[in-house]
Order: sequence, then C-alpha cells, then structure tokens
Amino acid sequence: MKALILVGGYGTRLRPLTFKCPKPLVEFANKPILMHQIEALVKVGVQEIILAINYQPDTMKEQINKLQDLYKVKIICSQETEPLGTAGPIRLAKDHIIKDNPDGLFFVLNSDIICEFPLDKLLQFHKQHNHEGTIFVNEVDDPSKYGVILADETGRIKDFIEKPQEFISNKINSGLYLFNVSMIDRIPLKPTSIEREIFPIMAKEGQLYQYILPGFWKDVGQPKDYLAGTVLILESYKTHTPDVLAKGNNIVGNVLIDASAQIDPNAVIGPNVIIGPDCQVKEGVRLKNCVLLKGVIINANSWINESIIGWSSTIGKWVRIEGVSVCGEDVQVKDEVYINQSFILPHRGITSNIYNKNTVIM
Repeated sequence: MKALILVGGYGTRLRPLTFKCPKPLVEFANKPILMHQIEALVKVGVQEIILAINYQPDTMKEQINKLQDLYKVKIICSQETEPLGTAGPIRLAKDHIIKDNPDGLFFVLNSDIICEFPLDKLLQFHKQHNHEGTIFVNEVDDPSKYGVILADETGRIKDFIEKPQEFISNKINSGLYLFNVSMIDRIPLKPTSIEREIFPIMAKEGQLYQYILPGFWKDVGQPKDYLAGTVLILESYKTHTPDVLAKGNNIVGNVLIDASAQIDPNAVIGPNVIIGPDCQVKEGVRLKNCVLLKGVIINANSWINESIIGWSSTIGKWVRIEGVSVCGEDVQVKDEVYINQSFILPHRGITSNIYNKNTVIM
C-alpha cells in the first residue's frame, strides 16, 4: 500500500512558527506533526509515502532521509509548480501511487490533522464495502459551522450539505481517506477540489462511504486549535499510554516533559503542558495550557498560559504571557514584561508590555 500526505501550503495560519520550518515539521507533542502520520501509516502496512509539497521543498527534502531511516519506509516528494487544490496533487502523483502497488489502495491525509489514526479500522471497512473510496468522518457538536455528510445505515454517502441551519447530520469530513487507485482517473491535472468537485460525483455513483473516526480529532493548523489539540492528545495518552506522562508533586493534570528538560521542583507545571527537549524551567514558574518547543528557557517566577513559546526563546523573570500568544524562534523577553494575545516574529527582543490583543511584533 501507499499513501499521499497533502503537505501543500505556506502554513500562514500557524505563523510565526512556520517562518522556521514547514508546518508538518513543527513539533506537536514533542515530535513533528508529520511523524505522527508516518508512524500510523507504517503501522498499518504502508510501504511508500508521497509528500505533496509546494513550499520550502528543500527543507522537506532534508528531512526525508532521516525519516526513511527511522521508519524503514520509502518517502518521496511530489512537487507542485502551482497550487493544485486538494485533488490535483493526487493526479500529479498518479505514477508514484500506481507503480508497484499490488493492493491497488492508497491513503490520503491532510497534513494538519492529528488524531489516534486508527487506520487499520478504516482499511478493514474499506475492504468490506468494496467500493472506490472511504472517508473518515468526525462527529461535531455544532454542525452549522461545517459542511456535513449524509449517509445511509451502511455508511454509503448520499450527499454533502454546506453549513446546514437545521440539524440533518453532525458528521464532517476529517481529512483522512482511503481510495482504490481507480479513482485517480476522476481527477484532471489542474487545480481541483476533492471536496467540491470529486466527492459529490463519487457519492452520486454510490462509490463513496463514510466510517466514523473513533477517539479524538483536531485540525491543528492555527495556534488556538494547536493548543486545543494538545489537550486532546494528552488526554489520549492518559487513557492509552499513561506512563509517558510526567508525575510529581509539582505536576498538575496531564503533562508531557522531554527527558532532557530541566524542571525546578518549585515550578508548578500543568494542566495541559508540553515541554520539549533541552528546555529549562526555573524556580517559581507557573505553566498552564502551553507548549515550550526545544531549547526554551523560562526564568524564575514567570507565568505562561494558553501560549506557544518557540525554539530557543528565553523568557525573563516575572514575565506573564497569556491569551493564545505565540513567540517564534529565538525570541528574547526581558524581565517583568506582560504579553497578551500577541504574535512575535523570530529573533525579536521584547522590552516593554504588550496589552493590545492581536498585536504582531515584526
């Protein structure tokens, strides 16, 4: 089997983090988003993964050899010269997908998606119904914000309805698919939307099925959702692999700490905190609902809540950062500074308070 991951765009929603690297290489729960997906694909038997890319291709290609060696899987790039939407990249990669693929199957994943990736269940259901495509669907509380999917009791999709004002379904497209290779011929080699142009035709012909995704699901492509996804994956770890979570008198709730991080015993950590490699958290620090990426230093008595602190940044003493703030790489915040719901670009020094929400420090 093979798989195609839609790496695609510029990652503008997750800036300033994506100024350093493409969004799939930004760490989530202490490993790149892409790694979560590759691990799941290899586990279900995928032998070749195609990355559909059009931004920072050199950076992506630099990581391929490392990932191939780590997961013992072939990884290649299919590079767009123009944006091809959500279906065009599949057509562009046709030769890669069908070559040496005796199963005649391939997965497609949007690179922003994090879940428990129960791909074995998707594979089993797809083989049972024996049609062209299967979509993992996610159940949501408020379907009026989304396009919803209507299906019969067997899972066969009948229709797609955009943002219904009355309840007709609570199931939405999760961005995870399994297809027979025959569906590729439905896609023209031009910018094409799989959701708007391909799926409705497949559904009309009775060739598209849904399978309800068990466990959590989140598109982590923007800071607020990235932090919400952190809560969900930590809760998943608590349920399935609790030993990976930190324990101690100064730990509150679900917390993940890399083994190389140095945490003062008088710092209080949690709930919903992830601390990356080589971080230092000093005495009296309070961390809640936040992520520290590799090499961050939080000096004494600072408070970080609902924020992401980028690689190699240093936060001074008695600093307060909150309100879904994001610091890019190598941001230096001086002592006693307050930052509220702001976005700070890489390699900046912050010496004064930022009170106004949605401030961008260039």
